[in-house]
Amino acid sequence: MATDRDSIRLSLAVSPELNARLDELASSSHTTKSEILRKAIALFDVVAEAKLEKKRFGILDQNKQLLTEIIGI
Repeated sequence: MATDRDSIRLSLAVSPELNARLDELASSSHTTKSEILRKAIALFDVVAEAKLEKKRFGILDQNKQLLTEIIGI
């Protein structure tokens, strides 16, 4: 993981609704908005890689049945 010295600071403009959602996610996960965004980027990276490999990305139930396929990413 990058240290503070290795980090690059970004400025990001978001809607009030998105900011509120980030606050909710960070609070419920006991983490920061920055960490939520880092995890979102990591998840996007997994989806992008799967798409390149002609794979599908979705949410499965405990029986490994597809509940929702994530498309449009």
